[in-house]
Amino acid sequence: MEPALIGTRLASAAIGPLLKKLLVAEGPGAGLVPKGAEVRLSGLVSFRGEKRALTEKDVRGLAAALVERSRRGDGEPPFPADETEAVTDALAAHLLALGDLDMDDVQAVRLGHRDLARRLRAAAPAPDGLSTDSVLYLETLTEWACLHILEFFTKRSTFVARSLVEQTRAQAELLAKTDELIRRTPRADTRDAEFERRYLAHLAKKHGRLTIHGVDLRDAPEKWPLDVAYLSLQGVGAAEPDGRPDREADHIAAAAPGDSLSPATMAALRTMSAEAHRALLVSARRLLGSSENSRADRILARHDKVLLRGTAGSGKTTLVQWLAVSASGEEGADDMAYLRGRIPFVLPLRALTRHGERLPAPDRFLSAVDCPLSPPDGWADRVLAAGRGLVLVDGIDEIPEAERDRARRWLRDLLDSYDGNRWLVTSRPTAVRDDWLASDGFTELTLTPMSSSEVATFVRRWHRAAGPGAAPYEQPLLDALRTTPDVARLATNPLMCGLICALHHGRRGFLPRGRKALYDAALSMLLSRRDRERDMGTPYGIDLGDAPQIQLVQRLAYWLTLNGRTTMDRSRAESVVREAVPAVTEAAGYDAGAVFTHLLHRSGLLREPTEDTVDFVHRTFQDYLAAKALVDRWDIGVLSRHAADDQWEDVIRMAVGHARPRECAEIFEELLKAADAAPDRRTHLRVLVVAATALDHATEVAPEIRERILARAAEAIPPRGANEARELASAGRAVLDLLPGPEGLDDESALAVVITATHITHDAALPYLARFAGHPFLLVRSQLMWGWTRFPMTAYTDEIIARLDTDSLDFTVVSDGQAAEILRLGLRPEGLDLRAGITPYGMSLLREAIGGARRLRIPGAFARFLDPLPSENALEVLTLDGFPEGGIDFLRRMTGLRMLKAHHSAPSGGEDWNVLAVLDELSSLVLHAKAVAAFPQSLRLPRTEKLLVRCDDDGAPLDVIARAFPSLVHLTLMGSFEGRVHDLAPLAPLTRLSSVTGLGDRFTGTEHLVPGVEIHT
Repeated sequence: MEPALIGTRLASAAIGPLLKKLLVAEGPGAGLVPKGAEVRLSGLVSFRGEKRALTEKDVRGLAAALVERSRRGDGEPPFPADETEAVTDALAAHLLALGDLDMDDVQAVRLGHRDLARRLRAAAPAPDGLSTDSVLYLETLTEWACLHILEFFTKRSTFVARSLVEQTRAQAELLAKTDELIRRTPRADTRDAEFERRYLAHLAKKHGRLTIHGVDLRDAPEKWPLDVAYLSLQGVGAAEPDGRPDREADHIAAAAPGDSLSPATMAALRTMSAEAHRALLVSARRLLGSSENSRADRILARHDKVLLRGTAGSGKTTLVQWLAVSASGEEGADDMAYLRGRIPFVLPLRALTRHGERLPAPDRFLSAVDCPLSPPDGWADRVLAAGRGLVLVDGIDEIPEAERDRARRWLRDLLDSYDGNRWLVTSRPTAVRDDWLASDGFTELTLTPMSSSEVATFVRRWHRAAGPGAAPYEQPLLDALRTTPDVARLATNPLMCGLICALHHGRRGFLPRGRKALYDAALSMLLSRRDRERDMGTPYGIDLGDAPQIQLVQRLAYWLTLNGRTTMDRSRAESVVREAVPAVTEAAGYDAGAVFTHLLHRSGLLREPTEDTVDFVHRTFQDYLAAKALVDRWDIGVLSRHAADDQWEDVIRMAVGHARPRECAEIFEELLKAADAAPDRRTHLRVLVVAATALDHATEVAPEIRERILARAAEAIPPRGANEARELASAGRAVLDLLPGPEGLDDESALAVVITATHITHDAALPYLARFAGHPFLLVRSQLMWGWTRFPMTAYTDEIIARLDTDSLDFTVVSDGQAAEILRLGLRPEGLDLRAGITPYGMSLLREAIGGARRLRIPGAFARFLDPLPSENALEVLTLDGFPEGGIDFLRRMTGLRMLKAHHSAPSGGEDWNVLAVLDELSSLVLHAKAVAAFPQSLRLPRTEKLLVRCDDDGAPLDVIARAFPSLVHLTLMGSFEGRVHDLAPLAPLTRLSSVTGLGDRFTGTEHLVPGVEIHT
């Protein structure tokens, strides 16, 4: 619905009286009181303070009335009806956030209604699981509400007087700041500024449209505007505690030698090899940074370096386009404003290395991707040196494995040379190992499969884009996705969703079953049906059926796959087709050049990324056709030689789908031989998993062969560690029947099989996982807790969560739905780990649970929920993910607090840290180095004995540590693994210090310390 239409439905006579209830009656005077005693917005709202007239429940009722009134009337509903309650909750959260903004009415009016709405949306966490239509509706309705609220402010008798006073003060301050700005700011290079304007416009145009495969009907556009087509997907953190839950890894990183870790952890530490120990430190460092499940397009708001994994068709390249376009425009989505001012460099590796060239230095970034613009000399270097770059490296998996280490060295050279930029690298899941970029400070995230609501949103958008003729097929397809498991299993990413939509429409509601049948139908549609349906005739004089075109195009796919490429020179592609045309009977009578031109421009499978290169419109089509060529040629030796190559995994699975029963049996025999000949266990396991996952692609496979494959896969069970567990889980449902336990498994083996099962998102996994609910090993139960997000919520709650042994277990909550389930079960966990995704409504559901928790992790924006806690609360360990705008004075009530962890930014003023001095029980701290550096000169914390400091490039302020922590016993410094050097001489005054541990750092000046201090690096 258009914003203006919402406005007509919410006329002032209707919305005014409702919103006026949010405000209390005004007081006299112009507000000329000393700073600190001003009446803030929190004193003007009717649901807080001494003049409270509304409860939070009343505000929600008000929000419900606004939503209901805006839905009335004729025309298209503004959002799906089944999201009404969620939209109402989110609007109530926005209105309640009005009382949390640290400003007065004059400041609010100065902001304007749009910026005020942005502030409210920032103060209230982003709504979880809403469709794009609902999010846009919510943004518009919040802006209309803010417009009326500001109108009320301007009618207050005190407003004019206070505005004049504020303007006088602001003008004097502005003059002083302007003078200082003129003094400090150097003259901008006008050539750079002019070029950047042209370059950003070029990027916005180049990447601002998106091809949605399957939208190729008569009246449908071939491309959509990106801001209409883009569907934000979710990224799950690779830092989830598969093998090390957040609290245990935190403890390992912060503990001094000899501290009381769990027996299993201590045993593991004693027996670790040096390599394994380093891997653990990498994991601990990653965990201390963050673990998240959030919108993929927001990942660079929280992390400056990200390695993003995703399967073929999951939307990695589309995300790169979206980030580039979001950074290129002045306008755009508010939640992407964090990228404005950044200069994007879109670097698809397949294009950078298509001729085997060296990867480019910054001065060649644009020419390497065929950008037609010529920048001023040294421009790219100036951008990156100033930390203004957004470097988007797409497709590590699309270059040969042998070249990936060279790409990593190239990337490291760039990182070493330029600070302050944002970096995104994309890859298929298995192309590089888990810690491939961990030592360079990269956070790893994985694009999750589309949820059912995301699939439904995609289907609705597709049918709108496809034109009026597609409308009758929308609801039947949505019904089929809900009721037909075979279809729902395929609709997991944008590529497959687009193909399913197109085939369902083109076949008048009929869908083929299975992945191979789906691709066969898609090829038929792309190769011939779309030209017939568009009355295209034969524009190049070539009239070929599907089979001969496939025979020719698959030669190109096979050449690319065999050579480890996704792009080839146009001359090479034409040569491959010329050589093949005489052997294809139906094509032999045509000019080979004309055949190639027809395939390039009319097949729907090929494209020209540049004037002299050719590739497939999507890598999945290349894999599918290469597999068909392999089976047609019966190059079985080629297949077995590449059995462990990640670029060949889908090719092998699809080859099994193409093969006849006898051929299929031979492929499996070759895969088993390749597994036996593997040089190491990791390669052995990878080949077995490829074989096991290929079983489901076979049209027909003898029972004895299936049993042999599964039996061989069972030899790798239980897996050794989290990486093997995830690899094994990719084999799917069949693996569940092979998993043992819990009887007869040691703790580490039990953890490994539970990791495997929680990554197999099938209902059959639930009864298996339920058997581990009472397991004594904390890490097993922690993994069960993390599995909650991957399965249907209510079923998982009843079968797993309700049965968990909660001893020492932290309950991780990432949504309001999970909060409601905890309330429904009446649980009172000792530990609560509240993450991004939960809203104020969800927090209110957990109010009693928060009050009784001993361990709590909470987003800083929700710290206001801790204010009402009684002074005798049980909280002993508090983790803040970001600091609240109002500071940390609320900690005064946490009289029993023993440990405080604050991983991110410091409070706005250093004086806020004085509150720590009143906490008599506070013995352990985890802080950022910048926070410690901000300590007031007078602050002393004599009760703190353990301190972990997370360091950035500036290192740790050891002089402040020595002054503020006179009784410090154990100090841990956590930095990069590049080997920063700390001089420990400033710690000499600490007479009780017994150990200093450096995770990634090296030390000098140790001779100045008290004798007997243990040094660990």
